[in-house]
Amino acid sequence: MSIFQTFLNFKVFVDTLPLILSGLMTTLTLGVTCIMLGFIGGIFLALMRLYALRLLRLAAIAYIDVFRSVPVIVLLFVVYYALPFAGVRLSSFTSATTAISMVSAAYAAEIVRAGIEAIPKGQFEAAQALGLHFTLTMSKVILPQALRIVVPPLTSNSINVMKDTALASVVAMPDLLKQANQAQALAANPTPLIVAAVIYIIILLPLVRIVGYFESRWNYLKN
Repeated sequence: MSIFQTFLNFKVFVDTLPLILSGLMTTLTLGVTCIMLGFIGGIFLALMRLYALRLLRLAAIAYIDVFRSVPVIVLLFVVYYALPFAGVRLSSFTSATTAISMVSAAYAAEIVRAGIEAIPKGQFEAAQALGLHFTLTMSKVILPQALRIVVPPLTSNSINVMKDTALASVVAMPDLLKQANQAQALAANPTPLIVAAVIYIIILLPLVRIVGYFESRWNYLKN
């Protein structure tokens, strides 16, 4: 059997494509959901760390440090396999969303915090001089500028989140990798796994290039 028949078997590709596409939709849904939840959670954590009462600041710091230290796969096992012993049973999708989003939020929080701290203090003083309260100052003045600064690292974090969705297969979620692995077993041919790898590249390579574009643009504007 030639290398093409082994790794790029067209018949196997056609036969297993529906199964792979179903996994792709699950992966995209999981990835987008985790990116959004992680981004929103990161903003709240960053604001808590910078401006909340001391106790809440310490809680935010502890959360960020802990969840940046815990591997996603370990958290997946805890949420899906350990919580049922405490009477909490979550579906595979909910477990994966919870674990990946919690880690993503911790990283996003540090990214957003760095963006906020990069804004000149004069912007805060100008907002106060105009009589804007904290919420308006953040939503209308500070955050829009801060988020523009941190677009490259936020995009990099989104790429990491999409890659982490592949770990959801360990909690029996029918994502792209899980379905490709099942298709490979059914067909006794590795073509579905090659197809899954190509799909990941097609999804993530444009995001990688976007990061490079924004970094180049940011460096140009600074110079």
